Amino acid sequence: MVMKIKVNAAVLICCATLVAITVEPSATLFENDQVKVIRALEKPHVKGKFHQHAQNRVLVYLEPGRQRFEYQDGRQAEVFDWKAGEVKWSPADGMHSPEVVSDDAFNIVEVELKTPGTGQAITSSLDPVKIDPKHYKLEFENAQVRVLRVKIGAHGATPMHEHALNRVTVFLTDQEFRVTDSHGKIEIVKHKAGDAVWGTPTTHSEENLSNNPFEVVAIELKS
Repeated sequence: MVMKIKVNAAVLICCATLVAITVEPSATLFENDQVKVIRALEKPHVKGKFHQHAQNRVLVYLEPGRQRFEYQDGRQAEVFDWKAGEVKWSPADGMHSPEVVSDDAFNIVEVELKTPGTGQAITSSLDPVKIDPKHYKLEFENAQVRVLRVKIGAHGATPMHEHALNRVTVFLTDQEFRVTDSHGKIEIVKHKAGDAVWGTPTTHSEENLSNNPFEVVAIELKS
């Protein structure tokens, strides 16, 4: 007997796009007085030296991978299975040694937070989470950051909305957008999957000009 399985084509396109991000060498992507943004290359079957992170971080995994962590503070070793596009809060922690135990290298975009958070609430009447929940989803929020996942289908568009905070945007797919600001100025904006960029407060609407769905993680800074 032959079994027929139906799979949503949009899901296949989205997943294929995320997996296709090219693995790149480690590099500092940019740094300012609020953040340091690093692309870390995690190589398979290489045991890392014990080290610690003095600052809280947000981590965005560009490719899937399996990673084992050992600790010097008596904790049991842990194994994590990361998914492509996964985002994780990583507080400052004690000495640890990571090792990729899967067979392929992967990149992590690491956003180091230099300033303590104010814990401020987002009160704008044009907050995209409030007015456009179809496209903007809250991943997590704490005193330092609000992290959003944004998904816009092929040729989809958002209403006029406001980004009230500085933010780091990590692209999980390529971008080709028509962006219209609150004064009517139009700009065509392009980025590649794996890019990370700095953004300041703005009010705009967006239209996806691509035939493919679009996805980013936006890390808003409460500093």
